[in-house]
Amino acid sequence: MSKSMTIHLQVWRQADPGTEGRFANYTVPGVNPHMSFLEMLDVLNEQLTLAGEEPVEFDHDCREGICGSCGLMINGQAHGPNARTASCQLHMRDYSDGDTIVIEPWRARAFPVIKDLVVDRTAFDRIMAAGGYVSVNAGAAPDANATPIRKADADEAFDYAACIGCGACVAACPNSSASLFTGAKIAHLSLLPQGSPERKERVASMVEQMASEGFGDCSNHAECEAVCPKGISITAIARMRREYVKASIG
Repeated sequence: MSKSMTIHLQVWRQADPGTEGRFANYTVPGVNPHMSFLEMLDVLNEQLTLAGEEPVEFDHDCREGICGSCGLMINGQAHGPNARTASCQLHMRDYSDGDTIVIEPWRARAFPVIKDLVVDRTAFDRIMAAGGYVSVNAGAAPDANATPIRKADADEAFDYAACIGCGACVAACPNSSASLFTGAKIAHLSLLPQGSPERKERVASMVEQMASEGFGDCSNHAECEAVCPKGISITAIARMRREYVKASIG
């Protein structure tokens, strides 16, 4: 039987975008090492609710590392200490009895805080709306060999398409750049024939939208790749830059 732990938390509390935030200290006893990180926050919120206090707001949905909702800065690292692991997939067995954990929201001008640990990531939606789609009627799933695609291209496109839009790349970047996210969305479509008709318009529109949202420029620190829960390579950024240059001079 697993021995329960007592965990000390420093959690960012902010009532709304116009209110100054602060860290609040909490102690959560009886934490099972097999709990996920979000389950531990559920225990904290139950504790706060029973005490008549305001629970901590945090984003979550699938809790399976698919939806990208659970963005948290944990002890200064986006999604916590484990590589290729979303916050919801992190477990309390990675911590020890008596540990203090600092939990913050993503920090970026383009991701304003809504409340506590929840930030507004609709800037990503606007980047996608600018060109992250194909206008051709793709219809039902075609036969596997109907449209020949090199396996290397298909594999690379699939790797880029794995992006879940969590925003960890922005939070980890010293410039708050969205280049990995935008690059992944551009790259996976540029590698497939369905994305070819709007290739030039897509990269120009999405890069310009990214800049207008207030994200910083990429300076190749590669922090984005290090914290990405899907392990997306910064080669996506290089491909985006090549695509942008071609679109600009073509």
